[in-house]
Amino acid sequence: IIGGSQRISDLKLLEKKIKEFKLKKQDYEWYLDLRRYGSIPHSGFGMGLERIVMWLCGIENIRETAPFPRTMGRMKP
Repeated sequence: IIGGSQRISDLKLLEKKIKEFKLKKQDYEWYLDLRRYGSIPHSGFGMGLERIVMWLCGIENIRETAPFPRTMGRMKP
C-alpha cells in the first residue's frame, strides 16, 4: 500500500553496482555525473490509494480504479 526508497548517493557504490549487474558504464555516465558534481541524498514515497480502492471494491484490474489511467491510446489526463 505504501512504499518508499532512497537513492544511492555514494559514487563508488554506484560504480560497484554497475559492474556487479554487468551494465554499460557509459549508459549511466550522466547519472554518475550527478553524484560526482554535488547532488544531495534524496528519497520519496508513494501511497497506493488505487490499490486500497481495488481491495475495498473487489475490482480485479487496478486501471479501473485510477481516475486518469495511462494506456497505449491515452497518454494525457
